[in-house]
Amino acid sequence: MLMVQILPVWFAALLIGVPLFVSMGLAAIAFAFLGGFPLGIVPQKIAQSANSFPLLAAPLFILMGNIMNSAGITDRIFAFATACVGWLRGGLCHANILASVIFAGMSGSAVADAGGVGTLEIKAMKDEGYDAETAAAITAASATIGPIIPPSLPMVIYGVSADVSIGGLFLAGVIPGLLMAGLLMAMVVHVARKRDLPRHPFPGAAQLWVAYKEAHWALMTPVILFGGMMAGIFTPTEAAAVATAYALVLGLFVYRSFDLDDLPELVVQTVETTGVVLALVMTAAALGWCLSISRIPQVVGPMLVDLAGNPLVFLLIVNLLLLFVGCFMEALAAMLILIPILTPAAAQFGIDPIQFGLIFVLNLMIGTITPPVGVVLFVTAKVANISFESMSRAIVPWLMPLLAVLVAITLWPPLTTWLPNLVMGR
Repeated sequence: MLMVQILPVWFAALLIGVPLFVSMGLAAIAFAFLGGFPLGIVPQKIAQSANSFPLLAAPLFILMGNIMNSAGITDRIFAFATACVGWLRGGLCHANILASVIFAGMSGSAVADAGGVGTLEIKAMKDEGYDAETAAAITAASATIGPIIPPSLPMVIYGVSADVSIGGLFLAGVIPGLLMAGLLMAMVVHVARKRDLPRHPFPGAAQLWVAYKEAHWALMTPVILFGGMMAGIFTPTEAAAVATAYALVLGLFVYRSFDLDDLPELVVQTVETTGVVLALVMTAAALGWCLSISRIPQVVGPMLVDLAGNPLVFLLIVNLLLLFVGCFMEALAAMLILIPILTPAAAQFGIDPIQFGLIFVLNLMIGTITPPVGVVLFVTAKVANISFESMSRAIVPWLMPLLAVLVAITLWPPLTTWLPNLVMGR
């Protein structure tokens, strides 16, 4: 099989340190050359993949997150979260998780959460006497909520690649995201009692109201995004544009904490991040064409179906595979490579594509906090100024609540399908 023949090209490129998108492009070119196809078809497939209206949401959501961080909006969110739950035992741990839930409705990125509001959270926790490992581990674990509660950059990529409703995926992430937060907070309750963690005095209704007023317009961001999409006022892509404009208005005119002189630098940062994402998406599309021509999905799909025998066993295999892959590969790259192979097999079992999408995304988000290639672990370790080895040990207990949610959405589809069915009449 031709695709098998070019795999050594791909792996050899990866082993010598060639960037993943370059290695995928080289593999696609090798496939076209050995298969007798015109070499011009590879850049054609690469260019075609970028001609996608839903994909426009990616740079817009990235820009919105950058503006939110630069304008100091994350400070207000964390202050409000602390006022709400800081009086509980281990209050800053609870505030960390609640702030991540709120910020998830704005950024849609685990790395943005860890590097943005996570910086404030870790500093505040260390200042209050928490050890750096605990502060970093909770920050990393709660950051995985970012891509599950809408908006979500990985869900945009999944929806485009698998031809699944992005709006449906967004809706499907709400309940699992809140469940992740609830179980993480339950874990905090257990740890706080065991370690006698500190808590703040209850601020009182007046101070709580002040904190809410300070954060009010920032808290309206997910309401506007989610409400607009549910009401059919705008699509997820248009919601990204609305959110970016709203973030600018907040920074420039409401909080007056943002300077237009900062915008060019943020645009450059956004372009750099988007460039990495699009390079992966575009070259993966070319490699996906190679997989399709080689009939890999048609061959592997029935093999998985025969091996699994029933949907639950298939989902168990997929979960184990994705958790393993997530330990060694960046999430977006893993999605782009595995979506064309696994989604046809899921369809043969009659698994709801939205449920499968959430399972796919959650697995790989857990992968961002598992060594040796957990990108969120690297970010939080750097912010907390601890070694990657210490970070890797500290995160282990906090994986348990996230894995529990993964098991729940695997065994009980309504956790992911009920809300999309209710709102979209699926």
